Amino acid sequence: MEDHKIRNMEEFSSVSGISRPTISKYFNDPSSVRRSTRERIEQAIARYGYRPNLFAINQNRKLTKNIGIIVPHIVDPFYAEIVRQIETRCIEAGYWAIVLGSHGDADRERSAIEMLYSLRIAGAIVAPLGDSSASDRIRKLAADIPTVIFDNHMDGDEVFVGTDNAQSMGLMVDYLCRSGAPPCFLDMPAVNTNARERREAYVRAMADQGLQPHVIATQVSGWDFEELGYRAGLDLLPGGLPGQTVLCANDRLAIGLIAAAYERGVPVGRGACGALRVAGHDDHPMARFTAPGLTTVAQDYVAIAEASLTTLFHMIEDGVCPTQPLRRLEGRLILRASA
Repeated sequence: MEDHKIRNMEEFSSVSGISRPTISKYFNDPSSVRRSTRERIEQAIARYGYRPNLFAINQNRKLTKNIGIIVPHIVDPFYAEIVRQIETRCIEAGYWAIVLGSHGDADRERSAIEMLYSLRIAGAIVAPLGDSSASDRIRKLAADIPTVIFDNHMDGDEVFVGTDNAQSMGLMVDYLCRSGAPPCFLDMPAVNTNARERREAYVRAMADQGLQPHVIATQVSGWDFEELGYRAGLDLLPGGLPGQTVLCANDRLAIGLIAAAYERGVPVGRGACGALRVAGHDDHPMARFTAPGLTTVAQDYVAIAEASLTTLFHMIEDGVCPTQPLRRLEGRLILRASA
């Protein structure tokens, strides 16, 4: 590698002897230049160690190749995995993914939306906060720029990709009732439509079984679900539950509940005499590492990411909204030792 650092595409063109338009064309799509020219450019790249500022290139285009992504919590493993899948597919398609977190705060969600406007994005994929969302700004964004909503449906006409909570919760309730005592339901705070949909789906599924539902409300709001599940477990165990099976609204609640059961000396798992059965929803990346491993319903991370991006690229490139703007994906039962 040459000692002289190449600062921009003009300098790279000068030292390599290849025209600036040809180099630009290569970095946009290597297959668009002749093989012999591509080999010359790649040899020069290896010699000078040059890499263009793709972000600056994008900003200078009339239609950028920037895709904006907003999620409530970047560190939440569910959102982190969805973002990872989207980023990978963006790179493969020649797009640049820009990820912003709203950190559970509506004002930060508004700021993130304004940031996307300033970055002149080609399209956006947004997981709204939920009930506290800046819904008017998200709807304005969707009206101005191709936008796909995922995970949390906003009950409007927005293009949406997410899990069919009615199907996934019904699947779990049916399994738990067939395999042991019917479940009570540890609810999640009403932070978004998933909370309402999963609670309502549990109640309907229990009615379909001819059974009385038992919903346990969490007493505190917020997104710290492990702590909420843990506190609920400390309050209710041992002996304070309306049965020996608990279906949690999400895996993070279940992880906290299992920790509380351990602390209270309550065994968790199927098959053991007097044990508490615990099940969740999502197939959180840590769910298989709880002790015992958590029985859950898996959301299809890959399918959610792929459907969101495929839909968005169609909107960007063809300029039309999908004929079926609401897409619900089925969950899959994952059986482990907790229930």
